[in-house]
Amino acid sequence: MDKRFFKLFNLTEDQAIALLDTPQDQIGEEDSRYIAASHLVNFPTERSVQALMRAVQQTDSALDNRIVRRKSVETLGWLEAPQALPLIHTCLADDDCYMVENAVWAIGEIGTQDPDILEDVAKLLDRPGQTYRVIIHTLAKLNYHPALERIRKFVQDADPPTASAAITAVCRFTQDFSQMDKVVAMLQHPNVLARRLSIQDLIDAHYYDAIPNIARCPVSLVFRLRGIRMLVEGSEGAIAFPAIQPYLEQTLYDHPKDLDLVHRYDRIPDLPDLIRGLYETDFGRCYLAVKTILEHYAEAAPAALFAAYEEAVQDYGAHFHVVKLLGWLKQAPAYDLLVESLHNTQPQFQKSRAGAAIALGELGDPRAVPELQSCLETKIWDLKYAALMSLEKLGNSTYEPFIDDTDWFIREKAQIHTNSRL
Repeated sequence: MDKRFFKLFNLTEDQAIALLDTPQDQIGEEDSRYIAASHLVNFPTERSVQALMRAVQQTDSALDNRIVRRKSVETLGWLEAPQALPLIHTCLADDDCYMVENAVWAIGEIGTQDPDILEDVAKLLDRPGQTYRVIIHTLAKLNYHPALERIRKFVQDADPPTASAAITAVCRFTQDFSQMDKVVAMLQHPNVLARRLSIQDLIDAHYYDAIPNIARCPVSLVFRLRGIRMLVEGSEGAIAFPAIQPYLEQTLYDHPKDLDLVHRYDRIPDLPDLIRGLYETDFGRCYLAVKTILEHYAEAAPAALFAAYEEAVQDYGAHFHVVKLLGWLKQAPAYDLLVESLHNTQPQFQKSRAGAAIALGELGDPRAVPELQSCLETKIWDLKYAALMSLEKLGNSTYEPFIDDTDWFIREKAQIHTNSRL
């Protein structure tokens, strides 16, 4: 699970605990118990666990306190704290449906085979107003077969993510995967959350046949890369690298022509509207905007993209798409911006680093070779892989140092290229 953003708060463990222990009505305007509860995920100590448990037991009904309780339960889940299970178990009976949802999720993260806890989770499937997807996912994750028939009732649920989770759980429990094509079909759902969550369900089901479909799903490449990677890792060697390499590299290249887009325009928008489309939270709409810019505004777009860059850099999603576009439009004047993006170590811009590596390969400028080579020391596998792809495009690929790389994808790519030259 991605935890890059967990360390954005400048608090020590002592400060976070003291803040979390402060009564809600004594909190200053500049302080936040919610942030304290979030930040303690960085301190997997007994002191942090006990502080979070104390926060859960503060049952003041004020909204701010309820939100802190929910976050505290969530953080206990992230910390995988088994000593908190009895307390989290009691939260399943809470009147706050969001607290119940977080408690179910936390139980799934911590893990248990206690039949009393698992049965109480299963009983929530009959409780109105709950988020049933989380309940189903947790029951399947913890392999609670007595819930099978109760889960089966949700395979036709009106909420697509719930139906997808239910189909996946039934397939896992029965080992009959004949219905998984319905989950694959949700990769093309108009709702972006349904598309993202169907990838998670395909991972949970170890449904390796879906890798080509995941590669073409119009969601952020972060979700597609995670899906491909986790399916490969979950196969325990059953998937050979050459079988998935085209889909992996297609995903890293991330061109909209390689995606099955689910949105359409009634008419071709003006360029300013398309630039604004790069800010959409649904990346499926962003990719449609990118595709339309490339197909209809290739001459006018560069000036508009340069003009929009300073604003785009405030939005890491839009920045990612602008970086890619500058590469595909072969904008040599963008070289310095792309190099700056390549070396931007702020965690929210990680996508843009790999995107900049791809874009520099598109420019064909040999000055980029040492810049890309410097990225081969990174521990960020997708950045390293993207740098190798672009170095190959620039005619400067050197794979021998990576045939024993710690990352399986990097190692396999290096071995294939090294062997092909023998």
